[in-house]
Amino acid sequence: MKKPVIIIVSILGILLLGIMILVISFYIGMMPDSDKEEMIRNDAEEYINHTFNDNFEVYDTLYDNMGNFEFEYAAKVRDKVHKIDFLIYHDSETSELVDTYVADKWIKELENDIHPYINENFEKVNEFHVYIDDEIGQDLKLSPMDSGSYKEYPVSPIIRITLSREKRSQDDIAANTFISYIKNEEILEHGTVILAYIDAKGVILDDEWSRKF
Repeated sequence: MKKPVIIIVSILGILLLGIMILVISFYIGMMPDSDKEEMIRNDAEEYINHTFNDNFEVYDTLYDNMGNFEFEYAAKVRDKVHKIDFLIYHDSETSELVDTYVADKWIKELENDIHPYINENFEKVNEFHVYIDDEIGQDLKLSPMDSGSYKEYPVSPIIRITLSREKRSQDDIAANTFISYIKNEEILEHGTVILAYIDAKGVILDDEWSRKF
């Protein structure tokens, strides 16, 4: 084999080896650490014993390998009576355990309150979600077991409605009428409504409509 060919083959081999190492490293990085999973599970169970009651259980763990959350590991917890799933994790700044129970409880309550109106007044609704800050319970210094309704506190949720169609001229009227309904029925005093135009396959069909009130 001629020397130039040997050099080219060697370079290609090194490149291939480097790619393989990167792929393996990426794969390993995507896999959760079983010891850390066990640690957050144990911490969460102890937290439940002090904060909640026997109606709550840890049913899984969440490993954030993409940086979507402020935590790396969280325990998935379920309120077996009210069917509310939430997270327990270590706060990134204080390292103290916190939970999202109040936020998830209020989200479920608000979604139930507005679900009938959205289904009746918006066409081709693919899905809708309510967003409330995960740590609002801690921010308001509320006991998870005595947090009451979202209507009793100054919350400003985001309501995002996804429509599987393009924008229509009457959408502006429909969205503003929805906001008026929310305020007149004393469901919310402040918040943000977003209309997103995305089909079932995730293709964006048009620009979002949004209004803060």
